[in-house]
Amino acid sequence: MTSAPPPRFDRSHTDDLAGYLTASPTPYHAVAEAARRLEKAGFTQLRETDAWDATAGGRYVLRGGALIAWYVPEGSAPETPFHIVGAHTDSPNLRVKPVPDTGGHGWRQIAVEVYGGPLLNSWLDRDLGLAGRLTLRPGAMHAGAGGGGHTGTDVPDTGAAGAGGGARGPGGAEVRLVNVDRPLLRVPQLAIHLDRGVVTEGLKLDKQRHSTPIWGLGPVHEGDLIEFLAAEAGVAAGDVIGWDLMVHSVEPPAYLGRDRELLAGPRMDNLLSVHAGVAALAAAATADTPPTTIPVLAAFDHEETGSQSDTGAEGPLLGTVLRRTVAARGGSYDDTARALAGSVCLSSDTGHAVHPNYPERHEPGHHPMPNGGPILKVNVNQRYATDGAGRGILATACERAGVPWQTFVSNNAMPCGTTIGPITAARHGITTVDIGVAILSMHSARELCGAEDPHLLAGALAAFLTE
Repeated sequence: MTSAPPPRFDRSHTDDLAGYLTASPTPYHAVAEAARRLEKAGFTQLRETDAWDATAGGRYVLRGGALIAWYVPEGSAPETPFHIVGAHTDSPNLRVKPVPDTGGHGWRQIAVEVYGGPLLNSWLDRDLGLAGRLTLRPGAMHAGAGGGGHTGTDVPDTGAAGAGGGARGPGGAEVRLVNVDRPLLRVPQLAIHLDRGVVTEGLKLDKQRHSTPIWGLGPVHEGDLIEFLAAEAGVAAGDVIGWDLMVHSVEPPAYLGRDRELLAGPRMDNLLSVHAGVAALAAAATADTPPTTIPVLAAFDHEETGSQSDTGAEGPLLGTVLRRTVAARGGSYDDTARALAGSVCLSSDTGHAVHPNYPERHEPGHHPMPNGGPILKVNVNQRYATDGAGRGILATACERAGVPWQTFVSNNAMPCGTTIGPITAARHGITTVDIGVAILSMHSARELCGAEDPHLLAGALAAFLTE
């Protein structure tokens, strides 16, 4: 019996990616927006603290900046294997320190900590916004400070000034999303007249001394930033007892090139993959022919810092969810082992396109190009989890989707990056294949991809999830 053709995507998917990037300045916003899109496709939220049942259909759970979503076709046996798309929601950036108000010499500044491995120079002289989540004392929004938020759910709605709705956090605290998506901060570069050596010696930045944004003039007052953000979020400043905040470029994504064949934008590493995974999972859940496996999207936080957290790929979140879905359908330990043994994960993360100004940094026989389709990422030292069998898995999915694909291997003289792929394979014993989209300017505040690649990736992922 021939399976039905997989869903197809076109350039409108890339248009939609631009909107998703803008709506997702932080991992918390990224998963909230992903959840909103999945709910439109019929998915409903489950809480980890509730009992789960065997009801078929689309479900998802949220934890901080991570999301696990899956679709159970009607009549699925407990031992049915999973087809998983893995990705991550975080990007290198600047994050606000616990005591944020600082400055001197007549300037007001915000103390930040460097997160991950950003190209620091790309954050200089940019108009920057500020976004994240505010943790409120229990009962704060019930007391009238919520400004329209709804308590007891991890899915924030959209409120005034970019503020999200309420969410219940650990210990009964409440969480409020906030997004100041307008020019607020700037990290100013030193004028060349005061740093003549920059021409001959290159730019040298000290992470502590040279990355602190300015946000105004005048004396420094402790509590100013949180008071300002509380007002933006529609809550009382005295109710804010914690925060996770980060800066972002407010310049919107844009097509460029003579034929608009390229897309520039923030956080493509790795929201491009999260967006494609959401679209592919929604398509699998609404296809005329149900999939023979259980399609899953696992979007983790903290990949850029090693994945060691309760919302990272090295944490127990994915394994717990998979085991619980088997148990909810009456499965035993043996059924779980059988399901995992037959499961496959496509770990999707951005990779390096060949750089025309630095071709010697790339492997001579492997030059991935924008708009050449998904890349298969290979490293025999297990920085990527791909093997020969994995090559066949991607090739089959791309063939079904009718999209091209290409291969990435690092230059032997250059260290190779890594992804959640090896972590997923080792932690869960699941066959894992590392793939992605070839981009330039990785870890910059503004990255660059081919305008066709986002929808080519989504097509390949949809083909994989609908097998």
